[in-house]
Amino acid sequence: MIDLEQVSKIIRTVAEAVILPRFRNLKEGEVRTKTSARDFVTIADLEAEKMLTEALTALLPGSCVVGEEGVATDRSQLDLLQGEAPVWVIDPVDGTANFTEGNPSFAVMVALVKGAETLAGWIHDPLGNRTAMARKGEGAWMEGKRLTVAAPCPINEMTGAFYSKSKQPRLTQAVARRRCTGCAAFDYLGLLDGSSHFVLFSRLMPWDHAPGVLIHAEAGGYSALTDGRAYAPVFMEGVFIAANSRESWEAVQALVD
Repeated sequence: MIDLEQVSKIIRTVAEAVILPRFRNLKEGEVRTKTSARDFVTIADLEAEKMLTEALTALLPGSCVVGEEGVATDRSQLDLLQGEAPVWVIDPVDGTANFTEGNPSFAVMVALVKGAETLAGWIHDPLGNRTAMARKGEGAWMEGKRLTVAAPCPINEMTGAFYSKSKQPRLTQAVARRRCTGCAAFDYLGLLDGSSHFVLFSRLMPWDHAPGVLIHAEAGGYSALTDGRAYAPVFMEGVFIAANSRESWEAVQALVD
């Protein structure tokens, strides 16, 4: 089985080498858009994905990679997630729009997937120098401390992050506070440090969620799509909720439009 700390060290090394030096220091021509005006890719994304691909596949011979930037040029790579070989799922800079604007809410996300099951996950906050990690069935950890989700509370006391094509008016009115960082990794970190009670997403690309869903589950959280389907680290459509308990999930789900 893969050593969590060994992968964490690889991620930190890559972040220090090619991501942090570019933060608030991107040059002309080092940023471009992909499918929309807010869908950015930078030289840091490209170089980090390349370095992570080389290091992680060398660490686990026979493995392959599904990375956000690789899929942007060849969508068929998503098919690897349901194959027999172990797959590293990589988001080299989650929150790229934040990164390009000098906003510190960005992170590196990595998961190890096999047969459409997430076996391990890592979320690394380069500026905060912290890494949340988990291996399936062994709990979630950050810097040697075991992680647990926030205690359940009534919905009018909950803080949550939610992104959806609709504005979720009933949910907005019911909760105490909406906390959206513009970075899925930071929204999951909010669940893990107790500053949020739930997250809701309608864009379910595997590199945005595979690490966070596993780490959150290993920290004691509950998650599913609003139609009851369990999350799987493949391309999915629907609305997904992760909450600090089954009861909290049900309270949020009841208010989703």
